[in-house]
Amino acid sequence: MGSGAVVVIGGTSGIGNALAGEYVKRGFEVVISGRDAARAREAARALGGSTTGIGVDLAEPETVPAALAGVGEVAHLVIAAIERDVNSISDYDKDRAKRLVTLKLVGYPAVVDALRTRLRGDASVVLFGGLAKERPYPGSTTVSTVNGGVSGLVRTLACELAPVRVNAVHPGIVGDSPYWMDKPVDAFVARTPIGRLVTMREVVQATMFLLECGGMNGCDLFVDGGWLLR
Repeated sequence: MGSGAVVVIGGTSGIGNALAGEYVKRGFEVVISGRDAARAREAARALGGSTTGIGVDLAEPETVPAALAGVGEVAHLVIAAIERDVNSISDYDKDRAKRLVTLKLVGYPAVVDALRTRLRGDASVVLFGGLAKERPYPGSTTVSTVNGGVSGLVRTLACELAPVRVNAVHPGIVGDSPYWMDKPVDAFVARTPIGRLVTMREVVQATMFLLECGGMNGCDLFVDGGWLLR
């Protein structure tokens, strides 16, 4: 293992936290972030190992460089920070929309810009999108738009950061995630060819594949159990 940290922006809970935990087990230095610095530090203590927690709010991109100033050399960068927004065009909340658009389409590249000179030459970056870009639904106006934008970011960043690799993972409905655990999902299961929803562990595995497989670059990886086929 070479030097350099695994940085997970949005690593205090859910899939980001599970991913950080896998790299802690492998002995990496890990940096996780959340909007609340105290919560991030607590999550870092819970993960153990050589883990640091910092506060970063991607919806305020002007604060990102200072928030990341203490991060050293980076081996892998994952930007998993998300916010959920049900926002129909017939009842459009412009403030919520602006926050989500800023978070992903300005905040994500702001993180990459802030850490660009600290990425190892063989480093890799994974951005988190989502399948609303492929299968929109009532209320997904902003979510579908920004996740489509993530695909564009992947391609331009892969060109600009070369030889650093940049990919995106687009999870389907993750059945054991905190958000979906207590929600009705039978209809989604019924149209998923594997007969169940994907798990957080499977999304973590897919993310690690993108981070570690040197041939993957500029790709959108759907992790949905085949849900988009039906």
